This record gives sequence, structure tokens and C-alpha cells, in this order.
Amino acid sequence: MSEEEKKDLGDKAEEAKSDFKEEAKKTADEFKEGIQSAGGDNKKILAGILAIVLGGFGVHKFILGYNKEGFILLGVTIILGAITCGIGASAAWIIGLIEGIIYLTKSDDEFYNTYQVGKKPWF
Repeated sequence: MSEEEKKDLGDKAEEAKSDFKEEAKKTADEFKEGIQSAGGDNKKILAGILAIVLGGFGVHKFILGYNKEGFILLGVTIILGAITCGIGASAAWIIGLIEGIIYLTKSDDEFYNTYQVGKKPWF
């Protein structure tokens, strides 16, 4: 490979690096805007689905900003679930399922006022 071919290859690599960097930055900015604009309806659907699917781990509580309640559900699932051979974990999953159904059946305004403005942590 001649010096000129190496230089051309190096230039192409630099150009590809620059294009990739710009595209990655653009994608990250779009993702950040999407997360920041996740308002009432988006959080309702996200929290409801996560409560049904991952409710025992309290993921839906963390999404809504209820960190203390999220850690309680996570602790009950892991620690109490291990001590009681899954009974504690089953209870936490049932709570998550019920909360997910409640979240998804509320109107957007009612959900927003109850859980995002009123900060009602349980049910």
C-alpha cells in the first residue's frame, strides 16, 4: 500500500469518525428531548406497563419519582421474597399488577393530578 493510499484511507476514517460523532450527538439530543417531554400521558402509559411487567421491582415507582416506595417494593421482592420462599415477592408483584391496571384505567388528567401533582404514592 502506497503512502497516498494510506493517506486516503486515513482521511476516509477521519471523515467517517466525524460523521459518526455528529450522528451520535444528534441521536443523544433527540433521546434527551424525548425524555424531557415525557409528560402526563407518556408517563401514565410507561408507568402502567412497567407496573404490570416489572411491578415487583418497583420500576414504575422510580419512573414517577417515588424512590422510597420503589426501594420498598424492591426490598420486599428480593429480601422478603428470599426469606418467605417467594410469598413476599408474589405480594409485591400483585401490588404492581394492581397499580398498573389502576394507572392505565385512569384518565390522563386524573392520573396527572393524582400521581404527578398530588404525589399519591400507593394505589
